[in-house]
Formats: sequence, structure tokens, C-alpha cells
Amino acid sequence: MFLFQTPIEPKRALWAQRVAFCLTLTGALFGFGAMAAPAHPSPSLTALSNAAGNNETRLDAVVEAVRQATLSSQVPGAIVGLHVKAGDSVRAGQTLMQIDARAAQQQVVGSTAQLEAAQVAQRVAASELERQKQLFQKQFISQAALDRAQAQWESAQAQVHTAQAQTQAAKTQTGFFVIQAPFSGVVSELPVTLGDMAMPGRPLLVMHDPSALRISAAVPQALLGGLAERLPAVRFEVQGVSTLADALRQTPPPQMQLLPTVDASTHTAQLRIALPAHVRGVSPGMFARVWIPSDPPAAQRSPKVFVPAAAIVQRSEMTGVFVLDAQGQPRLRQVRLGPLQGGQVEVLSGVRPGEQVLTDPNRLGSGR
Repeated sequence: MFLFQTPIEPKRALWAQRVAFCLTLTGALFGFGAMAAPAHPSPSLTALSNAAGNNETRLDAVVEAVRQATLSSQVPGAIVGLHVKAGDSVRAGQTLMQIDARAAQQQVVGSTAQLEAAQVAQRVAASELERQKQLFQKQFISQAALDRAQAQWESAQAQVHTAQAQTQAAKTQTGFFVIQAPFSGVVSELPVTLGDMAMPGRPLLVMHDPSALRISAAVPQALLGGLAERLPAVRFEVQGVSTLADALRQTPPPQMQLLPTVDASTHTAQLRIALPAHVRGVSPGMFARVWIPSDPPAAQRSPKVFVPAAAIVQRSEMTGVFVLDAQGQPRLRQVRLGPLQGGQVEVLSGVRPGEQVLTDPNRLGSGR
């Protein structure tokens, strides 16, 4: 018996060491929920706050002019006069360009001549009617002859009216060969040059009013619920324009309009935000951003919890924080983290609002 015990003793000692090491490792892996308090508790405690701020959705937008016109000609002809260029400021009624109107002017001359001929014929018919009336009173002609003279006079009078209408139409058409500004503004585009052929419907000039601009954004249908009440909280900016913030501080809140129709193809509604009239450096077509509050209903809203980044403890594959229990003892609790925002980490699960965590868990080791 003694001969067999002598070689076994070292094996038992080695087995005991291995069991002790396994128990120690098991306690380290499964002892996250019950950590002993340090000899000198860390004073760095912070109460977790419900940091569920307003959720916002960023939308891409564009600056557009409230009054913008694309001018074209109603008649064909070659462009013979170009009095403005892109970027020029114009006033209402100012002549912008002229189209060759020589053919139209000849039509006016012809119509005027026809009108004069009709008026001469009317005067002759009127004189003839007066003579026929005198002869009829003396019974030298019949009633039929008087009726024929009356009809000739009425026909001459109708021809005068027709010639007058044609002359007026010809004169009106000559005005179509002169392009004038419909309002005061700035010439945005001028895609034609002298000698180009103007055709009905072809864009000749684009202009807008720089004193009336707005931001237009397409709002998805999912964000339209209750948006009319949250319009005062909408934020916006025009990229690269630093004077917009100063202009907004000097004026009342901008007017915002949510159009009542939704586009059937994109399922979006147009949100229009009026810009101050005196803002500088903004022009149609510029890129803008709009932030729309998109808080879910109160019944579906979950509070957000944030902790300092220094409070996060990384143990092997486990991520946790030290949370104080009811007795003020720190307990290591596993958590699931969200994005980092300015030194604060969002806790998606593992900690409830109102609980306290250690902001400096490194002092736990130093206290011991």
C-alpha cells in the first residue's frame, strides 16, 4: 500500500492546484454581479439622467425664388437687340431684347391702308344714301332702290369695323417682338445671343426676384404626422452663408408653410420656409439643410440614458459599468452601448434612468 501512495501524492497536489485555478477563473468570469466594496469608496458618482432629447431628421433642401419667370417669345423671328446680360438688375417694364419685327410692321401698314379705304367707301355710301333718301321723298325712286342704298352703307360700315380690328391686331402683334421685364429682379440666365432665332416656347431669358427667396424641402410622409404643430421647432441653414444667422436674429421668426398635398410618386409634401429679404449671399439653387423634429408618440418613446465614457469597464469580451445598489455598493453590470456623443456614451440596455454609476471605476483597484 505504501509503495503505491508515494508516486500518487505529487499527482494529487497537481490536481488540487488545477482545481483551485479553475475555481478562481470561474469566479472571475461569473462574479460580475457581486463585487465587494473597496476600502475607500470612490467619490466620483453621477446620477444617470434621462437624456432623451428631441429626435431630429435632416433633410436636404434647396433655395428657390418665390417669383421666377422664364421668358419666351409669342412670335418667331431673329433676335436683333439684346440689352441685358446675366447678372444684370432690371426694373419692371424695362426692354430686355428685341426681335425682328419688320414683317409685322408691314402688316400694320397694310392694315392701316385697308382701314383708310374702308372709311372712304363708308363716306361714299353715306352720301349716296342721303341722295337716295331725298329722291325717295320726291317719289323719283322706289322703296327697293332706297333699301339697296341703305344696305350698301351698312356693308361699308361693317368693312370699316373689320379693318379697324385687323389694324389693332397688327399693332398689338408688333408688341410681341419686344421682350420686357414682368417685374423688378435679376437676370439669372441668358441662353441666347444676337442673331439667334426666337421661336414660340423657346426660353430666351430667366429672371428672379432676389428680395423674395425661400427654402423648399421634401418631407417624407412618415414625418407629416403632427408636423404642423412642430413647425416652430424646425431648424434650417444654407451651406456657406454665415450672414443668415445674423439676419434671422434681427427679424421675426420666418414664415413656414407645409403644402396640403402629397406627391403621388414620391409620397412627400413640400415644406417652404421664407427667408429674410435683407439676407445677403443667398441665390436660387443653393444647397440647404432642414432639421425636422421627429419625436415618436409619447406612448412609444423610450428614454435615452447616457454615461461618461470614462465609466465604461472592459473585461475581456464583457462591457459594463459599476452601478450602485440600494446599499451603496458598486455592482458591475453588463451593458449594451450605443454611439458616442461628445464624451457621453448612450446605454441601450443594462441601466435604467435614475440609477447611479461610478464615473472613475479605476479607483476601485487603487482603493484596495
